[in-house]
Amino acid sequence: MKHWFMQWQGSVTAMTVFFPLDTARIRLQVDENRKSQSTPIILAEIAKEEGVLSLYRGWFPVISSLCCSNFVYFYTFNTLKRVMVTDRSRPSTDLLMGFISGAVNVLLTTPMWVVNTRLKLQGAKFRNEELHQTHYKGIVDAFSQIIAHEGVGTLWNGTLPSLVLVFNPAVQFMFYEAMKRKAGRGGRKISSFEIFLIGAIAKAIATTATYPLQTVQAILRFGQYKSDDKGGLVGSLRNVVSLLMDRIKRHGLLGLYKGLEAKLLQTVLTAALMFVVYEKITAATFRLMGLQRKLKH
Repeated sequence: MKHWFMQWQGSVTAMTVFFPLDTARIRLQVDENRKSQSTPIILAEIAKEEGVLSLYRGWFPVISSLCCSNFVYFYTFNTLKRVMVTDRSRPSTDLLMGFISGAVNVLLTTPMWVVNTRLKLQGAKFRNEELHQTHYKGIVDAFSQIIAHEGVGTLWNGTLPSLVLVFNPAVQFMFYEAMKRKAGRGGRKISSFEIFLIGAIAKAIATTATYPLQTVQAILRFGQYKSDDKGGLVGSLRNVVSLLMDRIKRHGLLGLYKGLEAKLLQTVLTAALMFVVYEKITAATFRLMGLQRKLKH
């Protein structure tokens, strides 16, 4: 449990430091009329038009959602691990545990992600004139307005792609566990750098494979996609397919990957920072434990 707590600390730190990259990513996903330029250019444009602080708009709601999601996911995963894992565990077992944990996480925390997506995009200067501004005073007010004007079911917009995207962390953990087992064969001790490298590779593979659905997820959560079908609680397969085909028709296959550069950059830098934070916290913990032992003697 201590391992997951330190990983949570690293995750929050990384999200805070590299939050502007997430801002660039979601702008490119939702605003299809914004040109897909390099990440530094996108960030410079946003800062110039809306101010530097706009790069961190929606930070608190996102961090709150991240904390809740991490707790739900890892608590469920570790509970399943105690029940399902044996000495001869297989990658398929890791995948199943990851999928179940992810599904539970999606169903419980999607409303928070819908709200933080809207707060993150509030005040943005969209290139697409069909996108209109929202006027929420905060997290509670956003929940209240969405329920009052759009219905409770809207809080679960994008649930269908989110459930499919459960395979993102599931695939990530499958590759991570498989590579870690291979690296540790014969009782070989795996170095901290190898663990970092394995985690970064696994995350990059999962992110690239599922990115088109992440784009659809962001659009549905924002709630301004015009369609005759209503997603409701479990989302709509027709909406998902329609969004994918529409984006391909307008911008080609690469249109599904707008913002991927920022996402992968955030992924790699986050992995690196989490590695450094984890090592620092671990070293500090051991130093403190050593000091306490000396004081006892």
